[in-house]
Amino acid sequence: MKRSDLFKKERFLRRAKFSLLFIVLLALYGWAIAGIQFNGMLDTAWPVTKSIVQGFLTPDTSYIYNPEGEDLLRGLLETLAIAIVGICLSIVLAIPIGLWAAKNLSSTPLISQGGKSTLSFIRTLPDIILALLFIKVVGPGAYAGMLALGIGAIGMLGKLYAEEVEAMDPGPVESIVAVGGNKLEQLAFGVIPQVLPGFISATLYRFEINMRSAATLGVIGAGGIGTPLIFAIQARNWDRVGMIMIGIVLVVLIVDWCSSALRKRVL
Repeated sequence: MKRSDLFKKERFLRRAKFSLLFIVLLALYGWAIAGIQFNGMLDTAWPVTKSIVQGFLTPDTSYIYNPEGEDLLRGLLETLAIAIVGICLSIVLAIPIGLWAAKNLSSTPLISQGGKSTLSFIRTLPDIILALLFIKVVGPGAYAGMLALGIGAIGMLGKLYAEEVEAMDPGPVESIVAVGGNKLEQLAFGVIPQVLPGFISATLYRFEINMRSAATLGVIGAGGIGTPLIFAIQARNWDRVGMIMIGIVLVVLIVDWCSSALRKRVL
């Protein structure tokens, strides 16, 4: 077969695969949309939307700081504290599980597979489900939110840590083995120095997610700024809702900017 004919055949097969994939995805979207029951907009849709927009345009600035009680600054600080303590708990638990899941640190594939299975199981548990469970155990408040974020992030962080270890250069570890270094010395001088920048980058990325999640978990009573937000929504106090949302957006943007700058310096 001529090279030109072979090229045409390969191009035809690529187009056929792409067309088949497009048709399958289109059919899935059609099936999913067909199952949605849309009964039209509520009669209150426009007045409520107008009130929400008005709340953003004229936020309740008196809620920013109130020395006598609840205010925006205290809620945002509590949310930030939940995210920070949660990520610290995740680091302590995710590092050993991540090292356990790394194939190149395990003597047999079965051992590393056990670690990967543990991480996969933890990743299947959404933060909001964990928060509901911990609320039943320790009661509502910031402590339940911290535990939910700390446990929920282990799956993601452990997986990223394991991938970082698996991608490292085996040379330094082999050199330490050659001069008679034990497992602890291999880990301390051959593994950690190589993977530390990647660990820090992954941790900062997860911290950004924790900050957003901490604001959300308060809606179900797990502490943070989400609790006054849901109360303000239920009371239809849209000026306060607007102020709280503006505060959340500003804090998340600042955290994202600081985290991105730190990751660039680390890497």
